[in-house]
Amino acid sequence: MDARGTTVSPWDLPGIHLAPTPGAPPRPVVSWGDDKAPPTRHTPTPQRTLMARQFWLMKSEPYVYSIDDLERDGTTYWDGVRNYAARNLMRDKMRIGDRVLYYHSNARPPGVAGIAEVCRESYPDHTQFDPSSKYFDPKATDETPRWFMVDIRFIEKFAREVSLPEIRATSELADMVLVNRSRLSVQPVTEAEFEHIVGMAAAPSEEG
Repeated sequence: MDARGTTVSPWDLPGIHLAPTPGAPPRPVVSWGDDKAPPTRHTPTPQRTLMARQFWLMKSEPYVYSIDDLERDGTTYWDGVRNYAARNLMRDKMRIGDRVLYYHSNARPPGVAGIAEVCRESYPDHTQFDPSSKYFDPKATDETPRWFMVDIRFIEKFAREVSLPEIRATSELADMVLVNRSRLSVQPVTEAEFEHIVGMAAAPSEEG
């Protein structure tokens, strides 16, 4: 899952969001410049950038950090992504106010569990500087960080999850990145795809 030292297609490397499990000891405090606040699970929402809202899908394993954990915490930082394509989307494209489909990966079945919103734009992922972290990157420095993250806040938990098999069986969603490049952990979504999945979550499942 770590791309260091290996030349591969960025679509072939799954970025994984690994947030601390409830009850885990706090992460070490990283030294930041005066213009960068240390990461916190409860981030005040800055003024939204005046741009058209964008839509995304972000994956998290439910046994690591689920939509219920996000609902409990209110906000979280999206650390541990070590996929260049996913990193670039967070670093260069995501803006405050963008909406996120919160996707439970490695579940049976996987699926979209709810909605979140970007509440802080990209800043360096502190785990790259922590030698005790599995995401430590010895090539990263404070002056030239290699990995970035955003903060998201809870918006809604769906009454039911919209499963990946349902999504794949829906013709209106045939062009989704999830269907065609499913391993990418942070993905763009069109507004039409976003709204269609929200509508599916509000309707009874055809899977029974």
